[in-house]
Amino acid sequence: MRWHQATLLVASGCAMVEAQANLLEVEGARVRFRTLGFLRALIAGAKDPYIDAVLDVSFAVRAGETFGLVGESGSGKTTLVRAVLGLVDLWSGRIRFDGSEIVDRSDAAFKPIRRQISLMFQDPQASLSPRKTVRSSITEPFIIHNMADRDLEAEARELLGMVGLPVGLLDNYPHQLSGGQARRVGVARALALRPKLIIADEPTAGLDVSVQGEVLNLMNELQGRLGLSYVIVTHNLPVIRHVSDRLAIMYLGRFVEEGPTAAIFARPLHPYTLGLLGAVPQPDPDKRREEPGLMGEVPSLNNRPRGCEFHARCLYVQERCRVDAPVLTEVAPGRRAACHFPLAGS
Repeated sequence: MRWHQATLLVASGCAMVEAQANLLEVEGARVRFRTLGFLRALIAGAKDPYIDAVLDVSFAVRAGETFGLVGESGSGKTTLVRAVLGLVDLWSGRIRFDGSEIVDRSDAAFKPIRRQISLMFQDPQASLSPRKTVRSSITEPFIIHNMADRDLEAEARELLGMVGLPVGLLDNYPHQLSGGQARRVGVARALALRPKLIIADEPTAGLDVSVQGEVLNLMNELQGRLGLSYVIVTHNLPVIRHVSDRLAIMYLGRFVEEGPTAAIFARPLHPYTLGLLGAVPQPDPDKRREEPGLMGEVPSLNNRPRGCEFHARCLYVQERCRVDAPVLTEVAPGRRAACHFPLAGS
């Protein structure tokens, strides 16, 4: 196989990336969904029958880097990566991949990009057709992209070997696989077309802790060997802490904090980040929790709060937070936060 290679160093189980060009760049991304049909909106007098699922999001991912997206359900993480994959349309903003603009391309023009960006689904068992063998599932991308002239049997055997599965599983069906085996098959399928970027949606969901470690180690090994970049979407903070180089925290479709993962865990800047860290279960029942957990419920996208959208749940709210919306700005070198009173400065 001819794999895209990127220059990187691997240390402490996480890729440490040398200075190089961005592979993925997202600038001012906005995704809107209509909530009322044309006639119902007209009857109701709704001037703006839309919700913003993603609002003014900008970030970049370098070659060989792992970028994490974290937030509660409904924060816009999945919608954002679906926009990168061209599965939902941007209302406004730009997306560049490997130096090329990819927004507003036709399906035919976007198809070569899809060969370079693979998706690992959240539920590996459900994402595999129950009627297809492992062989058929991991070679299907070659057929979809008109590459069936390859030696599919050789490709299938090599892909299984790369993810640490015996070739004897090629004739198995999904119901005959364990959760860990199904996840490895999903990784093999994602690798089939030699991508540069893999978007992993909850890559350890539903797996035992020991199996989670095996899958994460596999992903890290493949990154070091093949120069892959990852965007990992998760709510599992312990997982993202050990696999990502940089991290973005999303709330109501916006980034509220972004920066190096180690720095964010050591000293969060935004109260929402602090709340997420405080909500992580502690295995030691005698260990007192220092960080406060989250309080209240996530507001509806149909009725965004005025000012800082997190202010009703914030333990450190001040009057300015209720009226003025903060802007995501650089608070420290390489770190951005959307907070009038960042915690590190308090």
